[in-house]
Amino acid sequence: MSDSKTKDESVKDELAGSEQPFVQHLMELRDRLIYAFIAVGVAGIALGIYPGPGALYDILAAPLVATLPKGATLIATSVISPFLVPLKILLMAAFMLALPVVLYQLWAFVAPGLYTHEKKLVMPLVLSSTLLFFIGVAFCYFFVFGQVFSFIQSFAPKSITAAPDIEAYLNFVLSMFLAFGMAFEVPIVVIVLARMNIVSIQKLKEFRSYFIVLAFVIAAIVTPPDVVSQLALAIPMCILYEIGIWAAGLFIKHTQAPPEAEIKTP
Repeated sequence: MSDSKTKDESVKDELAGSEQPFVQHLMELRDRLIYAFIAVGVAGIALGIYPGPGALYDILAAPLVATLPKGATLIATSVISPFLVPLKILLMAAFMLALPVVLYQLWAFVAPGLYTHEKKLVMPLVLSSTLLFFIGVAFCYFFVFGQVFSFIQSFAPKSITAAPDIEAYLNFVLSMFLAFGMAFEVPIVVIVLARMNIVSIQKLKEFRSYFIVLAFVIAAIVTPPDVVSQLALAIPMCILYEIGIWAAGLFIKHTQAPPEAEIKTP
């Protein structure tokens, strides 16, 4: 009888011991999420004060406005669009501004459970993928938009006055930003595939010709039906694929796990 009670008590102790770390992880996750939301909120307040939601939209619309006929402006076809659209842009800009803090909170949450060689793998990938995404967005805004809008306006008949809707323009911009930001992640995908031994570097080199075709197919699907934007997306993807193959060799060399098992370090 006493033996059965002892076993029951030991089982309860084990369950209690396993439940406590789980609750602690949930509490830590809650704290990390709170810090991330605070960072986005502070960035949103700062951007709301200066330059302000309206000015942010003016900055975002500048590449299009520069190509419109003299005196033409964007229009709002919905009653609440003049309020909601700048607010959406403010939230988007605040998230991007606070992204380093958000990523740090994510890293701080998962890092204690990683091996040392895994930390060497994850942190450079997080930083480089974030940087490449921002470079893709900047490339789209500063180069692609100007070329695409000029190309489109050159085909507009003189009897038509272009007056794009602000909400439609925002949706177009967000889709283009996402397309170019994700396209610039090609080197990261190549590195991860090679580092995890899913695909060898030799196989990636042999896949080069197929990837060129795939890049142009993706560009034709995710960009507007004009040659300028499709080339502007496909050509950088091909170049970044080559960069990814080159970087994968260096990355694998410097992030190999030690021959003996490691202890997870906090």
